[in-house]
Amino acid sequence: MNMNLQHWKLVTDTAGIATATLDKAGESANSLSGDVLREFSAILDQLDAHPPKGLIIRSGKDAGFIAGADIEEFSQLDTPEKGRALVERGWNLFNRLAAVKYPTLALVRGHCLGGGLELVLACRYLLAVDESGTKMGLPEVMLGIFPGWGGMLRLPQRVGPAAALDLMLTGKTLDAKRAKRMGLADDCVPPRVMEMAARQLVVSGQPRRQLPFMQRLLNGPLKSVVANGARKQVAKKARREHYPAPYAIIDLWAKHDGNALAAPEVVDRIISSPTARNLLRVFHLQECLKSFGKASDFKAKRVHVIGAGVMGGDIAAWCALRGMTVTLQDQTLERISPALKRAHALFTKRLREPLKIRDAFDRLIPDPNGDGVAHADVVIEAIFENVEAKHALFKSLEPRLKAGAVLATNTSSLRLEDLRTVLQHPERLVGIHYFNPVAMMPLVEVVEAEGADPAAVQAACAFVRQIDKLPLPVKSAPGFLVNAVLAPYMLEAMRAVDSGISPETVDEAMLAFGMPMGPIELIDTVGLDIAMAAGKQLADGAEPPHCLLRRVEQNQLGKKSGRGFYDWSSGKAAKASAGTVPAGLAERLVKPLIERTERLVADKIVADTELADAGVIFGTGFAPFTGGPLNYSRNTKK
Repeated sequence: MNMNLQHWKLVTDTAGIATATLDKAGESANSLSGDVLREFSAILDQLDAHPPKGLIIRSGKDAGFIAGADIEEFSQLDTPEKGRALVERGWNLFNRLAAVKYPTLALVRGHCLGGGLELVLACRYLLAVDESGTKMGLPEVMLGIFPGWGGMLRLPQRVGPAAALDLMLTGKTLDAKRAKRMGLADDCVPPRVMEMAARQLVVSGQPRRQLPFMQRLLNGPLKSVVANGARKQVAKKARREHYPAPYAIIDLWAKHDGNALAAPEVVDRIISSPTARNLLRVFHLQECLKSFGKASDFKAKRVHVIGAGVMGGDIAAWCALRGMTVTLQDQTLERISPALKRAHALFTKRLREPLKIRDAFDRLIPDPNGDGVAHADVVIEAIFENVEAKHALFKSLEPRLKAGAVLATNTSSLRLEDLRTVLQHPERLVGIHYFNPVAMMPLVEVVEAEGADPAAVQAACAFVRQIDKLPLPVKSAPGFLVNAVLAPYMLEAMRAVDSGISPETVDEAMLAFGMPMGPIELIDTVGLDIAMAAGKQLADGAEPPHCLLRRVEQNQLGKKSGRGFYDWSSGKAAKASAGTVPAGLAERLVKPLIERTERLVADKIVADTELADAGVIFGTGFAPFTGGPLNYSRNTKK
């Protein structure tokens, strides 16, 4: 079959089973560009003329099945016509695949996302390969768009509408076993038997598992019940004016059976929305952070963490969760045990399977004597913020480090230049600054002091990527980037309280702006004593607000003491209803944050505006739909 294909390979064996292998030319991962889809259409033409016994679709890449549509093509949609044409191309092609007379099977190994999963859903069978890299999902909502190539139609038919909407509205992914349990995959097999299993299943004539009767009702006559419930859930997390895509997904499924072409005005509105444009920017910023450390061939197997408090303990647990062997040091076993308890809760929540939980727990080793130092590839200091104590520790650590190990501090407030004076090789010390809660916050600041060894900084970035966090290189300065921009923002919020505006109203102003949490609730969560200490250091000598002083004097330190600006006795902030938000309050509160971010870029603490926006979004949760504080500032000045 001479079809002159660049991206696909089509082979039919002696049993009449055809295999179409996607191996996108010049790329490390497969994506569904216009060329890839046109070639696939040509393959279907060929198979119409010579129908096979069955068709297996698979990937020729090590890096997974299909990562989704081509993001670059999406970013070039500058007219409504181009947007509709893009939706139409995939919708029509995958409908054609779903209608072929011969059986079809997708062999999914590695990530299968967005348009990739929509192609798979148009096949009769889905065979998932059971290994950790296999992940399936429709994460379009994360880019402010919707699955327009049949996912909104077919996923609810496979797994039921409630489960399908949950996946489409959150962007969550499923591993191979969960995909099978939910009915998305017909089977889930280990890699060694995947070829044989695919060939057997595609010609088996096995019927698809039918949805239970109640699920079929909810997918048909009772759609509105599911849609109303989903709208209520989305409204708790995202406002329609900030994030229109999840609401559009619910409407397109409920009113048009997932066919976006039946509502072209929705396609135009979503694709051209500022939210989609800004979330695409955030996606590129995330990819940019992921690229740090790629130049280094540093690989860590063993990590040693000193200090089993909340930060140190949670850093150790996270590294163990990500597959490292971790030794955790503190003065006594009693001090280490609360960290082990929290680690067990994290492993149970994330891993679910008893064997995997046990393995992770086995990798986290209490080490009161610090025996792990000599074997560790990365040593992280996370003791209390005291220069003398850290000096004594670094002095004792340095002679025991193995060659090439990364020596890091998790300090949030002390200068690296002051901490490294006791070292024989001061250029070795880097900052690896995590945020609380460690398991939730994706960003880690990698701090470079004056004259630091570039190889050590690169190795630290590579390690941060290895544990699946986003490294942000910053220069050594008080508060680095994230805490430095939060300090003036929190100060302004407390000044607003001093001026007579209720904490609830201040928080509501910023929730309406799009922040994940109001600044006053954030101060309560961080701790008022910590806010006080950070304020002294980062607020340019400003007077502490009265509302803060008064509460600290009364030992009302926020969530940890049961009371701060709010009462936390129930475990969450008890808030009165917010008053009417004064006009311009949100702009007033966010202004010092933007100004401080601009100053940090000007002072080269962070390299440029792109990285500053990335750091503030991933480090503070700054409203992603704005594209970051500096992007927001630029667009509001226009």
